[in-house]
Amino acid sequence: MPITEFLEKNAINYGNDICLTEINPDIPEDNGSTWKEYSLIQPEITEHYKREISWKEFDDTANKFANMLISRGIKKGDKVAILLMNCLEWLPIYFGILKAGALAVPLNYRYTADEIKYCLDLSESDAIVFGKEFVGRMETIYDIIPNIKLKIFVGYDCPTFAKSYTKLIAKYDVSKPDIEINDDDDAALYFSSGTTGFPKAILHNHLSLVSSCETEQNHHSQTREDTFLCIPPLYHTGAKMHWFGSLISGGKAVLLRGIKPELILKAVSDEHCTIVWLLVPWAQDILDAIDRGDVNINDYNLDQWRLMHIGAQPVPPSLIKRWKEKFPNHKYDTNYGLSESIGPGCVHLGVDNIHKVGAIGIAGYKWQTKICDVEGNQVSDGEVGELAVKGRGVMKCYYNDPEATQAVLRDGWLFTGDMAKKDEDGFIYLVDRKKDVIISGGENIYPVQIEDFLRSHTAIKDVAVIGLPDERLGEITAAIIEVKQDYNCTEEEIIEFCNSLPRYKRPRKIIFADVPRNPTGKIEKPKLREKYCGGSLVAAQIK
Repeated sequence: MPITEFLEKNAINYGNDICLTEINPDIPEDNGSTWKEYSLIQPEITEHYKREISWKEFDDTANKFANMLISRGIKKGDKVAILLMNCLEWLPIYFGILKAGALAVPLNYRYTADEIKYCLDLSESDAIVFGKEFVGRMETIYDIIPNIKLKIFVGYDCPTFAKSYTKLIAKYDVSKPDIEINDDDDAALYFSSGTTGFPKAILHNHLSLVSSCETEQNHHSQTREDTFLCIPPLYHTGAKMHWFGSLISGGKAVLLRGIKPELILKAVSDEHCTIVWLLVPWAQDILDAIDRGDVNINDYNLDQWRLMHIGAQPVPPSLIKRWKEKFPNHKYDTNYGLSESIGPGCVHLGVDNIHKVGAIGIAGYKWQTKICDVEGNQVSDGEVGELAVKGRGVMKCYYNDPEATQAVLRDGWLFTGDMAKKDEDGFIYLVDRKKDVIISGGENIYPVQIEDFLRSHTAIKDVAVIGLPDERLGEITAAIIEVKQDYNCTEEEIIEFCNSLPRYKRPRKIIFADVPRNPTGKIEKPKLREKYCGGSLVAAQIK
């Protein structure tokens, strides 16, 4: 069945139950509002500390959005991009796209205007929904994306080149669109990149999304009594697919727009959250704040919090040891996955396997794993090879890129590009990454983009960007810079030069040294990693 049927069943069975709560700590707490007041009755209202919708309101709004898209010429198989920060509108828009028979195309909110255009072109998107944070970027490209026949703005002060989401959906009814959808129909395009830094569009069908729901619930046992605290961005497969556990169970979720320790603990306490997915820096910050005395966990109602799990980057075992000291009653899990495997869960540690922290775990629910040599043959336990996974959540293909698809899909197996080994108990450990992507604070950073930028500096002869281990962020970017003969260059000069890069792409460490290359001209990054960070990184991650 298509994933939209879960939403429709929840609307029938639990229609009046609150399913989504958005908390915006930047707004005074007494400025509350319901979904209807915001979207339909009082569109001039902008933001509120807390907004909520029920399952029926969720489904009704998704239907209204779907009917609007259809009336505006969006057909089955068309693509609709989503460029929004986490907000209460995000998921109803996503499901409205699916109900219209179209494909949802979530975009990374960090993308520059050029990257947004590139992804819109690559995905052959027909429409885009965007929020106030992206008006400036959209203004620079709106007239050079001719294939985008519908630009929809979520918020107030709608720009002249777009249509208001609130006004568009107001006149449409809540009836389910008469569009037939089945398991094999295409559902979504997600973006991922290799070391080149150029995104690939990853195609998933409805069966893939449904499999993610089932995997997540099996791993974390969500029920209607659970409340999931979602902090990471919904464009990412990790956040959305963890929320799928709430969707399949009819449970509540809270979208928190803030990452400070006191905000997380307050949300858990006030909203009675039972499951929280954290990135390593956020967990680290909570523990550090407790140790410094900045927060007192006794000031919060945390007894109902039963599970903390982590993904998106390497997880230091020492962090989990500290966490269990502060929260001894918490279950813990870590998840490994890729956007190509519909996000987290193709490998997971398992809540009863904390003695194996450091491993990424075992094959997830209804998943298979193997570790292979360069010929594709399985290696023996303890030997290093490339991790491959197989299951219903494997992508159909890289959209319009058969060569890239063929490189990673073989007989239904997805070759991840990650080097791993298995112990005698069957638990998988990552040894190194075949690709050079740096994961810092849960975000993928592509070295070649930074290298190309730095090479435009007149004093730089050559440059290599690698990741260095960092206790809080997992990794930080380091630029090894080889200066041209007879040129002088300082660290301060490079830092100032990089100010035009997005903050998350700026190197955190500058090293002036020769850049080694092999006889074919390729940078020898393994040598650099060995020299500056002692070799391979070993820990759990999700891309």
